[in-house]
Amino acid sequence: MNDKSTWEFGTRQVVYGAIGAALYGVLSWASNFVPLPAAGNVTFRPAVAVLIFFGVAYGPWVGFLAGVIGNTLGDALSGWGFYWNWSLGNGLMGLVAGLAMAAISDFRAQKDIIKAVGWGIAGVAVGMLFASLTEMFVGGIDINTALVGYFTPAFIGNTVVTAILVPILMIAFAAVASRRGR
Repeated sequence: MNDKSTWEFGTRQVVYGAIGAALYGVLSWASNFVPLPAAGNVTFRPAVAVLIFFGVAYGPWVGFLAGVIGNTLGDALSGWGFYWNWSLGNGLMGLVAGLAMAAISDFRAQKDIIKAVGWGIAGVAVGMLFASLTEMFVGGIDINTALVGYFTPAFIGNTVVTAILVPILMIAFAAVASRRGR
């Protein structure tokens, strides 16, 4: 795919972003009761795979919208309120993962799955580092708590989810698409 289609922003991206946000928000809510050990307010979120997948499949803007809106929705459904820095961090996760769209042509090819997982993990690093470091200003925590108590468990948990579930989603998506003739 070329740069124009990667960065295109129109009705299609808004619709896919809304679908991704709804899925990410509801699935996040479903697992928000599972805190990560030794983490401040960080939970285990298998739904991150949906966010990463939507970015990879439909581009950075879709990933960004799915992350920002989906995290906001998941937190609201969980009764936690609105944390702009964590929602923006989730948006950055999806946006960076969406940069893989330009490098992927076959969702079943091992090299493309590896690219998607790599970009997804890069997105996890950027998004969770942003959210964790801004928590120093928003929540008044120190750098050690930000890095050890927030970033490290969020990064590890989301990386494991990305490495395991994103390939499954990609292969399943490719199978459905091929049956539909796309």
